[in-house]
Amino acid sequence: MKSKKEEIKDVQPIRSLEKISDMKWSLKKWCGERDYILFLIGIKVGLRVGDLLKLKVSDVKGKKKITVREGKTKKPRVIHLNNIYDEIDDYISNMKTSEWLFPSRKGNQPISRVQAYRQLNKAAEMVDINEGIGTHTMRKTFGYWHYKQFKDVAELQKILNHSHPEVTLRYIGITDEQIENNLNQFML
Repeated sequence: MKSKKEEIKDVQPIRSLEKISDMKWSLKKWCGERDYILFLIGIKVGLRVGDLLKLKVSDVKGKKKITVREGKTKKPRVIHLNNIYDEIDDYISNMKTSEWLFPSRKGNQPISRVQAYRQLNKAAEMVDINEGIGTHTMRKTFGYWHYKQFKDVAELQKILNHSHPEVTLRYIGITDEQIENNLNQFML
């Protein structure tokens, strides 16, 4: 398995709504509800996987908004769960509030980053998604689609806690995509 830094560089956002839909279907069918909900929350809120895996049922139960202290930056971040509240509520309906939101089948721990990576890759493979899938795919997918919808790099930079807009655009792959599109349309 790649180091965390290598994985972040190689991983791409999912740039097709059809492929996002395929991933959701594949996760539900081949991996299970836990991995589907992990992906769903990951692409809807843009938290790092390490921060997602630290969540407990009590953190989200009955809440449409939560505050998470990000592990990397140590900054608090408000997460809005309105648009996925029903799915989360349904998922946790039979879980104890003291349980991990994404429990491992081995002991009283959440799944590991490595296990999350494996499950995402398994689901991607089942639906022939071959381009750079990893745990950062979720965060990058959130960033990519947020930017596409609102075109506000400053807001996205703040959400992702990046130091500069250029870092944000490079992170979500917009810079490369724009260059490629411009070169394809370039005429002389």
